[in-house]
Amino acid sequence: MIAFAILIFLFLGSVEGFSTKAQPCTYDPLKTCKPALATAVFSTVSFLLGAITSVISGFLGMKIATYANARTTLEARKGVGKAFITAFRSGAVMGFLLAANGLLVLFIAINLFKIYYGDDWAGLFEAITGYGLGGSSMALFGRVGGGIYTKAADVGADLVGKVERNIPEDDPRNPAVIADNVGDNVGDIAGMGSDLFGSYAESSCAALVVASISSFGIDHELTPMLYPLIISSVGILVCLLTTLFATDFFEIKAVKEIEPALKKQLIISTVLMTVGIAIVSWIALPSSFTIFNFGTQKVVKNWQLFLCVAVGLWAGLIIGFVTEYYTSNAYSPVQDVADSCRTGAATNVIFGLALGYKSVIIPIFAIAVSIFVSFTFAAMYGIAVAALGMLSTIATGLAIDAYGPISDNAGGIAEMAGMSHRIRERTDALDAAGNTTAAIGKGFAIGSAALVSLALFGAFVSRASISIVDVLTPKVFIGLIVGAMLPYWFSAMTMKSVGSAALKMVEEVRRQFNTIPGLMEGTTKPDYATCVKISTDASIKEMIPPGALVMLTPLIVGIFFGVETLSGVLAGSLVSGVQIAISASNTGGAWDNAKKYIEAGASEHARTLGPKGSDAHKAAVIGDTIGDPLKDTSGPSLNILIKLMAVESLVFAPFFATHGGLLFKIL
Repeated sequence: MIAFAILIFLFLGSVEGFSTKAQPCTYDPLKTCKPALATAVFSTVSFLLGAITSVISGFLGMKIATYANARTTLEARKGVGKAFITAFRSGAVMGFLLAANGLLVLFIAINLFKIYYGDDWAGLFEAITGYGLGGSSMALFGRVGGGIYTKAADVGADLVGKVERNIPEDDPRNPAVIADNVGDNVGDIAGMGSDLFGSYAESSCAALVVASISSFGIDHELTPMLYPLIISSVGILVCLLTTLFATDFFEIKAVKEIEPALKKQLIISTVLMTVGIAIVSWIALPSSFTIFNFGTQKVVKNWQLFLCVAVGLWAGLIIGFVTEYYTSNAYSPVQDVADSCRTGAATNVIFGLALGYKSVIIPIFAIAVSIFVSFTFAAMYGIAVAALGMLSTIATGLAIDAYGPISDNAGGIAEMAGMSHRIRERTDALDAAGNTTAAIGKGFAIGSAALVSLALFGAFVSRASISIVDVLTPKVFIGLIVGAMLPYWFSAMTMKSVGSAALKMVEEVRRQFNTIPGLMEGTTKPDYATCVKISTDASIKEMIPPGALVMLTPLIVGIFFGVETLSGVLAGSLVSGVQIAISASNTGGAWDNAKKYIEAGASEHARTLGPKGSDAHKAAVIGDTIGDPLKDTSGPSLNILIKLMAVESLVFAPFFATHGGLLFKIL
């Protein structure tokens, strides 16, 4: 964080040679604005604010989850309903904490910066973009590091414990079991939280940057200017009302009511939010205003802006439900994958890959429609508020998402504490519902990342004074093709990191089973600490190369090849990153739930494939093990890659526009 803060200050300060003189404004050369040095100082401060907020949110989220999982196990003695309420409420604490923290810090920062900037709103909101960069750069480490941590432990525990030694999941005899349970919190709670916080901060920043050079900023109308923050605050109120539907208005009594209750949360929050947006758009916005659109001002009506937010909100819901259809074992896609396990692991892998590729189609159309509608109505500002619309129900989305790892760990605690199998069955039922909803959360994160990075791309193009991005020029085309390659390079790094960390873990677990007498009989305890250390060391060491790839690419391209090539790189990485992210997450989710489908044996078809330990089940476990790094490391980390590169380019745009493209200048 410190190293990157220094970089921001040096790069942005050098735009005008660290001068403290006022300079002509970027968008209106007749007026004078604050010096570039001020932008450097305030961008650095907002970067640090974003990064610290992200870290605190992740830390508190993990603390809440750690308190909650043991309580959920104890509540499970009273029944499924009580355990569900505990797990869901603690997930909701995490969701509200994050949404509120992000909003509060951003609002305070804007008001403090305004004391210095006064009427120079374009400069003020340009400096605020550092906030999104801070949020996302920490999310990169939470997501990648957390993903490597959790999957190294998970794969190690599964391969030796379940496949070789035939002991149940979360059995205390397994040396990797503690690392596996810790990993769920690191990847799914700290990682997911900081990821969605990053999306939220960036879409707010992108909207504010575009608004500051539109009529809101030029005429100094504060209420419409802060429209993006008003959407988010309405979202918090709506989600608060929605959570009561899960915990207070209707009580859950049976296992089969859990998943519908969680899905209802998404639908209720979306419907209520649509009403909420309509009201605030009518109150907060003037009936007609202009939005900056690549050098010209476009006239927009307030109902058009309402539609932009609404289309993002509903596109998120569609992506969520399509993800659920492809990853839940209640529907035919996953049942087909489970069925293919009869003929071994190879057919399982083939079916799973096919399912992942196919699951990309509808989400991409949903994203495409929302981009078309929002861009047609309100240019890049429309896309930024559409992304905010998708993220406006972030508190509910995170509550549903954090609920998964909490109930998963509750099951682990029940198993390790030797509680009765009835309690384990209840926590397993909670976890199975949580697994599907976690996939929905990942779908949301990827969809919002696509819209956010496109909005940031638009803000970057405006800020770097590029009027048109022409794909047919060689400068842009090479950027496009290299950008499309980056997600593959990044995925290769993260997958290999999980593989090599899992290898060390498997060797350590095998060594303990072979050398510690009485371990299989349960008379002696395994050495958990060594396995935790392997996971921790691997995650910290292995996340540096992928992190460096994401952080350094925009800097290298911007400095040596200039803003046109960089715009190509951003477009290329966005287009290919979204596809790989969706297919990787859904393939992994489908393999996981195909295995659970066979294990649960709830239907006649599932019983013909099972029980545990049968050949079909072993094939399903192999598929699940391959899918783990796809769904929990590579897939979710890619949305940070596309967002982070875009927001970093936006923050450094003044430097690239002034000093970039060294190679082309020499040539």
